[in-house]
Amino acid sequence: MTEDALFAGPAVRRLRKREGLTQAAAAARLDISPSYLNLIERNQRPVSARVMMQLVEQFDFDPRSLREDEAIGGMDGLVRRFADKRFADLGIDREELQEFLASSPQVAAAFARLYDNAAPAARGSEDPLTASRREIERWRNHFADLDAAAEDLADDMRLSRGDIGLALVERLRERHQLSVRILPREIMPDSLRRLDLHARQIQLSEMLSIPSRNFQLALQIAQLEFADAIDAVAKGAKFDDEAARALFARHLTGYVAAALIMPYGRFLRACEATGYDLPVLERRFGVSFEQLAHRLTTLQRVGQRGLPFFMVRLDRAGQFSKTFTGASTARFVESDASCPLWHAHRAFDRAGELQVQFVALDESGERDGGWLTMARTVEGSGAPGEAQFVVAVGVEAVLAGDLAQAYDISLRPADAQPIGPGCARCHRSGCRQRSLPPRGRKLAFDRIRRGVTPFEFEEG
Repeated sequence: MTEDALFAGPAVRRLRKREGLTQAAAAARLDISPSYLNLIERNQRPVSARVMMQLVEQFDFDPRSLREDEAIGGMDGLVRRFADKRFADLGIDREELQEFLASSPQVAAAFARLYDNAAPAARGSEDPLTASRREIERWRNHFADLDAAAEDLADDMRLSRGDIGLALVERLRERHQLSVRILPREIMPDSLRRLDLHARQIQLSEMLSIPSRNFQLALQIAQLEFADAIDAVAKGAKFDDEAARALFARHLTGYVAAALIMPYGRFLRACEATGYDLPVLERRFGVSFEQLAHRLTTLQRVGQRGLPFFMVRLDRAGQFSKTFTGASTARFVESDASCPLWHAHRAFDRAGELQVQFVALDESGERDGGWLTMARTVEGSGAPGEAQFVVAVGVEAVLAGDLAQAYDISLRPADAQPIGPGCARCHRSGCRQRSLPPRGRKLAFDRIRRGVTPFEFEEG
């Protein structure tokens, strides 16, 4: 059984029983045969992207819950716990753990909970950013009430007209008696935006691009008019650290700002009409590539869903400073590091150029079906000369055939570029780009032969 394939039989079976359906009735709703559903429930077939989309549409189901092992850190998390010296005499190998996790995910989760509760100090070590991200993904990065309220406000402000910035300035002046002033860099050397209540001004740095200026004004409106709604959502999250709550609230404020500039219904219609053409959408809504990427991960409105995009932002060292998977099941972007074979890294040397690539998590592209990814450089704060990052978005290849950026790309599994979730978590053998040995695998040494990779390891 391949580790990264979406084998989720127990989760599908529980969903069917929760709905009170026979296998035949559930199969009919999923548009598959009862025998195929039986194989899925017995973990003899993976959940394909098409079946997953049917589960979402027919049952309003969170596809992330199909990967119940994510809550315990996946296979790596289970290996880490069983590496405890108290289990050393049992001789439990990785293959046994794979079978355990695949066949009994809830039992594995129960074990992980008991193990973690026995070590409260380790549980309390989660940093605020990780805790905030976990809560965002629990919502699948879609906050329906905030989204709808922002859309209503956009309609009230008539933000469909060309000059979004003017409409935002007028709202701040008429509703809040605040003017907008652009200040030189030497006056605001370390700030992008500042609210001066004494002068009744919103002061913006001249270094901001037009999309970034508009977004900062939208952020200010979100803070002034959505504070109670944002606070209610943030207080509902179970954080141990107030810093995590503050980070989550900051994300919600940005979410409202994006929903105001890119109102859900109009934005989704534009996506579908243009084949999610990223450059066209940037210009149509007057946004930056990073703002657009954020919005693409939020299209989960019931009855009006967009494609399940993921979005990441990474630096030259391959570290992720932002990760939003929304309704996507892209596991390779949830790692600590990215694969150097991914063309997102190439984007740093080709500033402003969109890097499009078909990638998959195994040699044949058949394990996860593959992903169409698009990456481009962005400035860290939206101001020229600032820290440079690459923002990448992606969607499952099976859903990407009609995308504008897929027209010249072969999506045949054999043509996918195999990548992994960073060297330490990647178990693919023979990769010449490998920098670190894989965790959980025993290294192999041959005195007679020297291989082409720096680390060789035993399979299985």
